[in-house]
Amino acid sequence: MDVLAAINKRREITRFKPDPIPDRLMDALLQSLYLAPSGNNLPSREFIVVKSREMLRSLAPTTPYMKWLEQAAAGVVIVGRPDVSKYWLQDASIAGGYAWLTAVSLGLGAAWGAVYHSEDEAESKRREDRVRKLLGIPDPYRVVAVLGFGFPDEEPKPKEMYPMERVFHREGYGK
Repeated sequence: MDVLAAINKRREITRFKPDPIPDRLMDALLQSLYLAPSGNNLPSREFIVVKSREMLRSLAPTTPYMKWLEQAAAGVVIVGRPDVSKYWLQDASIAGGYAWLTAVSLGLGAAWGAVYHSEDEAESKRREDRVRKLLGIPDPYRVVAVLGFGFPDEEPKPKEMYPMERVFHREGYGK
């Protein structure tokens, strides 16, 4: 599947089949995370792969929106490194997007669980501290997100998009 086809097919999958992800598909997902670009090619993001059903269940209540993680065959916790680069959040987010599109291209589903909360420092701290404690993540690393992966047990319809003209401008804003 080419990149544009994966982009068009991408949906958030919140119901997964119980089947495990074969190693060759997991390896491809991890390769996409590894190869994702980062500012100045610095290792400003790291990844924790979680396949343990018990740990996936423990991570699910980190936010009220990650119940789907209990069903996922695997999860990847994306950790940002502000001690390495000021672009840690962008770098971590790009890597997550690469992994999501790779998952789609491999016939897997994915969901994004935002842990880092840019508008609520206290909530972000609560969420990040929970994940830090569960997985032994050192301070001052930042927990950006948890991605869940598995074989989809649903086929969500495409969401209705707003007109492209609303978000694209040519040669200046409002043109």
